[in-house]
Amino acid sequence: MSETVIDPPLVRAGRFLRDNPMIPLLVFLFLLIAALEFMRPGIVLPFRSGRDGWISTFWVGNLIKFAIPLAMLAACQVLTMLTAGIDLSVGVVATVAAFVCATLSATWGVAPAVLIALASGLLVGLVNGIGVGIIRVHPLIMTLGTGLIATGCLQVYQRLFINAGTEIPAILVWLGTGRTLGMPNGLFLFVPFAIFVLWLMRYSGFGRLLFALGSNEQAAMLSGVRAWQVYLTLYALAGFIAALTGLLYLGMIRQTSLSLANPLLLPSVAAAVIGGTSIFGGSGSFAGAIIGALILRVLDTMLTLLQMPEGARTALFGLIILAVTALYVRITGVR
Repeated sequence: MSETVIDPPLVRAGRFLRDNPMIPLLVFLFLLIAALEFMRPGIVLPFRSGRDGWISTFWVGNLIKFAIPLAMLAACQVLTMLTAGIDLSVGVVATVAAFVCATLSATWGVAPAVLIALASGLLVGLVNGIGVGIIRVHPLIMTLGTGLIATGCLQVYQRLFINAGTEIPAILVWLGTGRTLGMPNGLFLFVPFAIFVLWLMRYSGFGRLLFALGSNEQAAMLSGVRAWQVYLTLYALAGFIAALTGLLYLGMIRQTSLSLANPLLLPSVAAAVIGGTSIFGGSGSFAGAIIGALILRVLDTMLTLLQMPEGARTALFGLIILAVTALYVRITGVR
């Protein structure tokens, strides 16, 4: 009779974590929240009149509020990384959409301004798709180039409309700053958006094509996949998402600038990577990117409480991202 071989507990635990990669991310997120409460008692678990503590709804709402635009831009990175690509233009596209919307709302009205802002993001995305899918320029170079071109166009546009004034649409302010039952109104936009992205990745034919191209582009093309059409749709969708994020961020910040959403670019890449998306394509998780965005926002709060200089904060932030990513890869075996 053959003997049944029982794996050691650590081996079984490692296999379980590899099969459920969200668990270590959630554990790390809760550990960070606990550390934040230890650093400043009352920020997460306020105590009043000797009663037991409870989660601060205001703090949780703020955490979610500022994580939403980061998670939306991270969706652009997750989708493009599935095909071993990346989109370095999303921060600029979000900024352009916000600036165009704010300036045109004062003269053309809210609805046309929003439509033109979204169309600008779609246009940049289509250019990226043509470059990557048809001309076959590397995604990093293509999106970096279009981002620089869009920045130059925005500066020219700003000079032309410098005297037009700006107006932040009330609906965007409501979405960006309002709360319902203690939670940010941005969830009314983000929840349907997240459901759509998760459905797109897991259950749609388009999502399966993204995974196929990222795993083996040549094999997918030999199977009849028209890669250029997939890339064109992919980057157009990423541009549209970036523009939508810019509109939400405009309502949140309630002011315009030529670099409004640019600081979100690298954190969006970090959120995707921390969430388990491979930069080499073929594997990724938007749910993980959402948790990654929450982790980055908690880290940002911790560094703010430590009152570190901006340079030290940036360096430490980068080191923490590398450490978290390396630990996640070590635990789950996801590369």
